[in-house]
Amino acid sequence: MTNLTRELLTGDVSAMFAGPTDAASGPRRIGAEVEFIPVESLTGQRCPIEVEGVTSTLPFLRRFGSRQGWQETRTAKGTPCFQLQPGGSITFEPGGQLEYSSPPCSTATQLLARLRNVVLPLRAAAAGEGIDLLAFGIDPLNSIECSPLLIHANRYERMATYFATLGTAGARMMRQTASIQVNVDFDDEPWLRWRVLNAASPYVTAIFANSPVYAGDQTGLQSTRAAVWGKVDPTRTGILYNEGRPVEAYLEFGLAAPSILLPTLEGEYRPFGEWIDLADPTLEEWHEHLSTLFPEVRPRGHLELRSVDAISPEWYAAPIALVAGILYEPGALRAADDLLGAPDASLLDCAARAGVHHSLIGSTAADLFQIALEGCRRLGAGYFHPGDLEQARDFFERYTRQARAPADDVLENAIAA
Repeated sequence: MTNLTRELLTGDVSAMFAGPTDAASGPRRIGAEVEFIPVESLTGQRCPIEVEGVTSTLPFLRRFGSRQGWQETRTAKGTPCFQLQPGGSITFEPGGQLEYSSPPCSTATQLLARLRNVVLPLRAAAAGEGIDLLAFGIDPLNSIECSPLLIHANRYERMATYFATLGTAGARMMRQTASIQVNVDFDDEPWLRWRVLNAASPYVTAIFANSPVYAGDQTGLQSTRAAVWGKVDPTRTGILYNEGRPVEAYLEFGLAAPSILLPTLEGEYRPFGEWIDLADPTLEEWHEHLSTLFPEVRPRGHLELRSVDAISPEWYAAPIALVAGILYEPGALRAADDLLGAPDASLLDCAARAGVHHSLIGSTAADLFQIALEGCRRLGAGYFHPGDLEQARDFFERYTRQARAPADDVLENAIAA
């Protein structure tokens, strides 16, 4: 008899939708993961992680980190990792992209201060050593052929092999995309927050679209990153939502997705649900499998929003304000739910292609952002400092209210060049 009974798996998934029980952790925690694409300043070529005689990111991080008091360690995958003080880490993505993961913060302003204190000096120091840390949703300069897989951990090798059977989108996703992921707690209204954040994800994609150029060419898309993700594998991406049975729906999602990290049978990748009867996988293998699912909103004991293209650090307050404002202020949460209704997965493609230029998406996105800004104001200066809120409002006025996104600046600069 298998160890992974349906009762055990249901309880395990239920835990993913529940926040920490320690009251000392505080309400309204928020965190972020910000990614960058490292290229050589002079040539625009992708930087390797560590190649002698070539501008590389790991030697730079060691030099810079030693001055900052960072501690170099290894991830569970065996890849280099830097632990920062007073918390957070710098890690590598499969194509050598850099990711800073913040610790959970008690206020949005605390999070923004941490992001600025890490990211701004890091980018400046990298530029001083001939490395540009690009903040776009996808590499605007290099083709996939010029962006090899740089981390050959078993997980990434197996993912690369699997995605290659479906096309080229998986390789581009792993090796060439960059995003900002915003993490928030379920707290006291888990199911309403789950509904609203899933419903908001296409509009978030549109608002922060910042990848209209790929490998030197205009793609005709506002967010090429989002379009690439949409083509990776429909069994593990997109909007995963069921009004009446969220836990059961996510369990079925996980069981139906082909298992990448387990062996193939007769050359085929089998759904994890089949493996339960075939080989009695362990709970650890189930958890590893769940880590290969990439919906727009992922439950991990907190809510992880994955819909934001990497953007310039000067605008970090905007996605933080949008998410915190609509989820953490009760009136804004309900106003956002009234505005958005049930999540609509069909909007993801429209958001990637037209972004806020799509009339319905643009109008709703502006209304949503306005609700968020008002929600942040009501959360108070102790949670969202007026200066930070003003930065978010500046983004809204410059872009969203004008039916524009950062992608439009990229295109205008490309035409001017």
